[in-house]
Amino acid sequence: MSDTPSSRSASATRLSLSHITAQNETNLLGTVHGGVIMTLVDSAAGVVAARHSGGPAVTVSMDEMVFLVPVRVGDVVHFSAQVNWTGRSSMEVGVRITADRWDSVSPQVHVATAYLVFVAVDAEGKPRQVPRVVPETDEDRRRMREAEIRRSHRLARRAAIVASREAIE
Repeated sequence: MSDTPSSRSASATRLSLSHITAQNETNLLGTVHGGVIMTLVDSAAGVVAARHSGGPAVTVSMDEMVFLVPVRVGDVVHFSAQVNWTGRSSMEVGVRITADRWDSVSPQVHVATAYLVFVAVDAEGKPRQVPRVVPETDEDRRRMREAEIRRSHRLARRAAIVASREAIE
Protein backbone atom coordinates (compact mmCIF):
# COMPACT_ATOMS: atom_id res chain seq x y z
CA MET A 1 0.00 0.00 0.00
CA SER A 2 1.66 3.15 -1.17
CA ASP A 3 -0.22 5.45 1.23
CA THR A 4 0.86 3.50 4.32
CA PRO A 5 3.51 5.41 6.30
CA SER A 6 6.86 3.82 7.12
CA SER A 7 6.19 4.26 10.84
CA ARG A 8 3.37 5.03 13.26
CA SER A 9 3.45 6.07 16.90
CA ALA A 10 2.38 3.57 19.53
CA SER A 11 -0.53 5.82 20.50
CA ALA A 12 -1.85 6.31 16.95
CA THR A 13 -3.84 3.08 16.83
CA ARG A 14 -4.60 2.35 20.49
CA LEU A 15 -8.11 1.13 21.18
CA SER A 16 -10.34 0.85 24.23
CA LEU A 17 -13.39 -1.37 24.09
CA SER A 18 -15.94 -1.92 26.86
CA HIS A 19 -18.49 -4.71 27.14
CA ILE A 20 -21.27 -5.37 29.68
CA THR A 21 -21.36 -9.10 30.37
CA ALA A 22 -24.62 -11.02 30.12
CA GLN A 23 -26.18 -14.19 31.49
CA ASN A 24 -25.83 -16.06 28.19
CA GLU A 25 -22.01 -15.70 28.41
CA THR A 26 -21.59 -17.70 31.62
CA ASN A 27 -20.16 -21.11 32.36
CA LEU A 28 -21.49 -23.69 34.84
CA LEU A 29 -19.92 -21.75 37.73
CA GLY A 30 -21.89 -18.62 36.86
CA THR A 31 -18.89 -16.63 35.72
CA VAL A 32 -18.18 -15.44 32.19
CA HIS A 33 -16.59 -18.03 29.88
CA GLY A 34 -12.90 -17.45 29.30
CA GLY A 35 -13.62 -17.97 25.60
CA VAL A 36 -15.96 -14.98 25.58
CA ILE A 37 -13.19 -12.82 27.02
CA MET A 38 -10.68 -14.28 24.55
CA THR A 39 -12.99 -13.51 21.60
CA LEU A 40 -13.28 -9.88 22.71
CA VAL A 41 -9.49 -9.72 23.19
CA ASP A 42 -8.95 -11.02 19.64
CA SER A 43 -11.49 -8.53 18.27
CA ALA A 44 -9.91 -5.52 19.99
CA ALA A 45 -6.38 -6.62 19.05
CA GLY A 46 -7.48 -7.26 15.45
CA VAL A 47 -8.80 -3.72 15.09
CA VAL A 48 -5.52 -2.31 16.42
CA ALA A 49 -3.48 -4.52 14.06
CA ALA A 50 -5.60 -3.51 11.06
CA ARG A 51 -5.38 0.18 11.96
CA HIS A 52 -1.64 0.04 12.47
CA SER A 53 -0.95 -1.92 9.28
CA GLY A 54 -3.43 0.02 7.16
CA GLY A 55 -5.42 -3.03 6.09
CA PRO A 56 -6.31 -6.63 6.91
CA ALA A 57 -4.31 -8.53 9.51
CA VAL A 58 -4.81 -12.10 10.72
CA THR A 59 -4.20 -13.61 14.16
CA VAL A 60 -1.15 -15.88 14.14
CA SER A 61 -0.86 -16.66 17.84
CA MET A 62 -1.84 -15.75 21.34
CA ASP A 63 1.26 -16.11 23.49
CA GLU A 64 -0.28 -16.18 26.91
CA MET A 65 -3.39 -15.22 28.76
CA VAL A 66 -3.65 -15.83 32.47
CA PHE A 67 -6.98 -15.07 34.14
CA LEU A 68 -6.30 -13.42 37.49
CA VAL A 69 -9.90 -13.03 38.69
CA PRO A 70 -13.25 -14.22 37.33
CA VAL A 71 -15.58 -11.90 35.45
CA ARG A 72 -19.16 -11.96 36.70
CA VAL A 73 -22.45 -11.38 34.94
CA GLY A 74 -23.14 -7.65 34.74
CA ASP A 75 -19.51 -6.61 35.11
CA VAL A 76 -18.29 -3.99 32.65
CA VAL A 77 -15.15 -5.40 31.06
CA HIS A 78 -12.63 -3.03 29.47
CA PHE A 79 -10.07 -4.02 26.83
CA SER A 80 -7.13 -1.67 26.18
CA ALA A 81 -5.03 -2.66 23.18
CA GLN A 82 -1.94 -1.31 21.44
CA VAL A 83 0.85 -2.42 19.14
CA ASN A 84 3.94 -3.27 21.22
CA TRP A 85 6.35 -4.38 18.50
CA THR A 86 6.55 -4.70 14.72
CA GLY A 87 8.58 -6.81 12.35
CA ARG A 88 8.47 -6.81 8.57
CA SER A 89 4.90 -8.11 8.27
CA SER A 90 4.08 -9.12 11.83
CA MET A 91 3.19 -7.18 14.94
CA GLU A 92 2.54 -7.96 18.59
CA VAL A 93 -0.54 -6.40 20.14
CA GLY A 94 -0.87 -6.30 23.91
CA VAL A 95 -4.31 -6.21 25.53
CA ARG A 96 -4.97 -5.36 29.17
CA ILE A 97 -8.34 -6.52 30.49
CA THR A 98 -9.96 -4.88 33.52
CA ALA A 99 -13.45 -4.99 34.97
CA ASP A 100 -15.76 -2.70 36.88
CA ARG A 101 -17.95 -4.72 39.23
CA TRP A 102 -21.60 -4.03 38.51
CA ASP A 103 -22.55 -4.05 42.18
CA SER A 104 -19.72 -1.93 43.56
CA VAL A 105 -18.01 1.43 43.21
CA SER A 106 -14.66 -0.13 44.05
CA PRO A 107 -11.61 0.32 41.80
CA GLN A 108 -11.34 -1.66 38.59
CA VAL A 109 -9.88 -5.14 38.93
CA HIS A 110 -7.18 -6.46 36.62
CA VAL A 111 -8.67 -9.52 34.93
CA ALA A 112 -5.90 -10.56 32.54
CA THR A 113 -3.27 -9.49 30.03
CA ALA A 114 -2.88 -11.07 26.61
CA TYR A 115 -0.28 -10.86 23.87
CA LEU A 116 -1.27 -11.66 20.29
CA VAL A 117 0.75 -11.79 17.09
CA PHE A 118 -0.82 -10.66 13.82
CA VAL A 119 0.44 -10.73 10.25
CA ALA A 120 -0.72 -8.09 7.80
CA VAL A 121 -2.00 -9.63 4.56
CA ASP A 122 -2.78 -8.35 1.08
CA ALA A 123 -5.82 -9.17 -1.09
CA GLU A 124 -4.32 -12.57 -1.97
CA GLY A 125 -3.64 -13.43 1.67
CA LYS A 126 0.12 -12.96 1.32
CA PRO A 127 2.10 -11.16 4.05
CA ARG A 128 2.65 -7.46 3.45
CA GLN A 129 4.94 -4.94 5.10
CA VAL A 130 3.74 -3.03 8.18
CA PRO A 131 4.81 0.38 9.46
CA ARG A 132 7.42 0.35 12.22
CA VAL A 133 5.91 1.15 15.62
CA VAL A 134 7.51 4.13 17.32
CA PRO A 135 7.40 4.04 21.13
CA GLU A 136 6.69 7.42 22.70
CA THR A 137 6.87 6.84 26.45
CA ASP A 138 8.97 4.83 28.89
CA GLU A 139 5.98 2.47 29.18
CA ASP A 140 5.91 2.01 25.38
CA ARG A 141 9.65 1.30 25.38
CA ARG A 142 9.23 -1.27 28.18
CA ARG A 143 6.42 -2.95 26.24
CA MET A 144 8.61 -3.10 23.14
CA ARG A 145 11.55 -4.64 25.05
CA GLU A 146 9.28 -7.27 26.60
CA ALA A 147 7.68 -8.00 23.20
CA GLU A 148 11.15 -8.67 21.79
CA ILE A 149 11.77 -11.14 24.63
CA ARG A 150 8.48 -12.93 23.90
CA ARG A 151 9.38 -13.05 20.19
CA SER A 152 12.77 -14.63 20.91
CA HIS A 153 11.04 -17.22 23.11
CA ARG A 154 8.50 -18.00 20.36
CA LEU A 155 11.28 -18.48 17.81
CA ALA A 156 13.34 -20.65 20.19
CA ARG A 157 10.29 -22.77 21.05
CA ARG A 158 9.50 -23.25 17.35
CA ALA A 159 13.10 -24.28 16.61
CA ALA A 160 13.13 -26.75 19.51
CA ILE A 161 9.86 -28.34 18.33
CA VAL A 162 11.15 -28.66 14.76
CA ALA A 163 14.39 -30.23 16.04
CA SER A 164 12.41 -32.64 18.23
CA ARG A 165 10.29 -33.79 15.29
CA GLU A 166 13.33 -34.16 13.04
CA ALA A 167 15.00 -36.34 15.69
CA ILE A 168 12.06 -38.78 15.50
CA GLU A 169 12.05 -39.05 11.70
